[in-house]
Amino acid sequence: MAIIEASNQNVNQVPNGAVAAEATSRYTEDWVPIKNIMNGMIQLDNGYYVTGIKVSPKNIFILDPGERENVLFNLQNFYNMLDYEFWLVVADRPVDINLYLSQLQLLYQRCTDGAIRKLIIQDLNKANAFMGAEYNVVDTEYFILFKERKLEVVQKRIHNLIAGLANASMNSTQVSNSDLRMILDNFLNGGMTTTFGTVRVS
Repeated sequence: MAIIEASNQNVNQVPNGAVAAEATSRYTEDWVPIKNIMNGMIQLDNGYYVTGIKVSPKNIFILDPGERENVLFNLQNFYNMLDYEFWLVVADRPVDINLYLSQLQLLYQRCTDGAIRKLIIQDLNKANAFMGAEYNVVDTEYFILFKERKLEVVQKRIHNLIAGLANASMNSTQVSNSDLRMILDNFLNGGMTTTFGTVRVS
């Protein structure tokens, strides 16, 4: 997992239209102690709430040049409108493929065609191979988090974040309790602070 702390004061335009952000390592104290997790928010003992949005990734390289430039332009405007401290979080959520395996096994039992059964067996073997220790099957998820004391400000920021990304043709939703528990679990179990101020979990 990687966490980058940023604000609009340290977000700079770079030649290719991407966004660069300086990172610090001050955020560790901001996450603990935790009083509660509810309604998509981490409630801290100091009265702050930590929450934000989960962003669905978008492959801009499959867009035509005009669309791509428009997305990058709107993303730049989106980041420039953020006038408060926020965290860009990239976290890997382990993928549970047991349901997929169960479905394959059920399909195999119901199927009478020998050729199809052979293909199902091949898929089962591949899926079981990915469950081995040498593989790390994860879904990479992207978040923008912030902290705030006033709930009315929290809701306004959530609305503006979702609307701002929608203008850049990107989908996002408020983080769930499950998202926050996953982020905290990754952060608190095996996290390592680097000299760049990011947290990586192997």
